[in-house]
Amino acid sequence: MAQKQTITRRELLRGSAAAGALAFTGVLRTPAWAGGSGKIRVGVIGCGGRGSGAANDCVNSAGGVEIVALADTFGDRLGGLKNQYKVPDNRCFVGLNAYKEVLALDDVDLVILATPPGFRPVQYEAAIKAGKHVFMEKPVAVCPAGVKKVIEASELASQKKLAVVCGTQRRHEPKYVETMKRIHDGAIGDIVSAQCYWNMGGLWVNKRSEGQGDVEWQIRNWLYFTWLSGDHITEQHVHNIDVINWAFKDVIPEQVHGLGGRQWRTAPEYGNIFDHFGVEFFYPGDVRTISMCRQIDGAADNVSERVVGTKGVSDCAGWIGGENEWRYRGPNPNPYVEEHKDLIASIRAGEPLNEGKRIAESTLCAVMGRESAYSRQQFKTSWFMSRCTLDLLPPDDLKLSDSKPVPDFAIPGKYELPGFRA
Repeated sequence: MAQKQTITRRELLRGSAAAGALAFTGVLRTPAWAGGSGKIRVGVIGCGGRGSGAANDCVNSAGGVEIVALADTFGDRLGGLKNQYKVPDNRCFVGLNAYKEVLALDDVDLVILATPPGFRPVQYEAAIKAGKHVFMEKPVAVCPAGVKKVIEASELASQKKLAVVCGTQRRHEPKYVETMKRIHDGAIGDIVSAQCYWNMGGLWVNKRSEGQGDVEWQIRNWLYFTWLSGDHITEQHVHNIDVINWAFKDVIPEQVHGLGGRQWRTAPEYGNIFDHFGVEFFYPGDVRTISMCRQIDGAADNVSERVVGTKGVSDCAGWIGGENEWRYRGPNPNPYVEEHKDLIASIRAGEPLNEGKRIAESTLCAVMGRESAYSRQQFKTSWFMSRCTLDLLPPDDLKLSDSKPVPDFAIPGKYELPGFRA
């Protein structure tokens, strides 16, 4: 169901070396890219911690990569990258629509999208329409309307031969890649169950400052509002859910049943999200998997995945036990750099990767888990994508000065899932 990565980095590099005489068929301007050279000019949209990290990883991943433009809702977030890469004032843009200024620059080839996830579908669609290659952070949406928009834009990216890589770095980490090859080749037999976890303590929080309007405060404190982050099951746990989907060869669950609540983080600065979730996903053949995530201080930590098959078991990250026992012994470079290395290599080889649909479907799974927990309802994926009317996309005319009261957090059994009829 998901579009699969069909070429490895080795194949990309071999293709790059062999393709010197081939004309590049994508949208980038420099024909030399077909042979693996030429500058790639990057615009960063969202210059906070993750955007800055992605920008540095992108530059460090390959030669000839330059940061040439910046955009952020808030001017105070631009300084670090602006000074580091000496980006001139006339290429630094501020405001909710600043991303449009970067996309309008003809010399920007690749954009990094690292604003809060609630803005991702609109900005991604605009980037593809503008003919830009994209690195976008996970998750890529917070509602079914956003997921649909990302899938449609990813199909357009394929038509336009644009590269799209997402911030699911495990997909580019050698120990995961080699383990998955063996799982897919039958090393653990048929998968009969799986578990994944992101259980940890609390994260940063920004209390509301005096005079801050609703929209400004919520964007600066975006982790804690469903319309911006998708809740922590979507914003963070999507990594682990994506690994389980990967183990199933990117076949996604057919239905979902979740639970969760808000027990530990109850102060106003924690917005309207939960602090714990437990979700059962039903894969084809009634193969059931368990997903857990929690952000509560003082509780046991566990960030991992586990897949059980008829012949063995694996942690998906370098170990297989059972009939075909194996452990990864090779190098394992920084996956945050490797994902950019793969992106740049695919562009220069003229074989652009496109992970858009796949991460949209993993994001969909996380969103379904959230909505099932919020509503205490079990439902099918087909219903959620065809009939659920939940739409959290920000309006085109959103302003920092707008009034936007924080919705009450969901109470299971009382929260109504839009479009659902028991």
